[in-house]
Amino acid sequence: MYFIVESEKPFSQVVADLESAVKRNGFGVLYVHDLGATLRAKGVDLVEECKVFEVCNPVQASCVMKVDMRLNMALPCRISVYTEEKKTFIGFIRPRPMLAALSREPGLIKVAEEVEAAMERMAEEAR
Repeated sequence: MYFIVESEKPFSQVVADLESAVKRNGFGVLYVHDLGATLRAKGVDLVEECKVFEVCNPVQASCVMKVDMRLNMALPCRISVYTEEKKTFIGFIRPRPMLAALSREPGLIKVAEEVEAAMERMAEEAR
């Protein structure tokens, strides 16, 4: 269900490289949540870093919502860059099994496979 790769690069470099990879692959970055900073600002003692990218390909998102508008709740796609025990990771929940759990529409399989392949490319390019 998860796709996770480890990077040898520092966290900040992976964050910058992921933003570029997202754009190269025809997606846009809608927002980046800095969960680490947000939690620390709320007084939570979190040592790790975590940024969650909300990414979207408008054509693919439109295809999904045309098939089943309820699936807007699963959009946009999210890719995380995070640290754990001084290692940096890039990961996401795979779109294909997630959409399969939410809808039985066969037309979504192709879209989910295309989006998942693009997300894997993004993670590998940023790695």
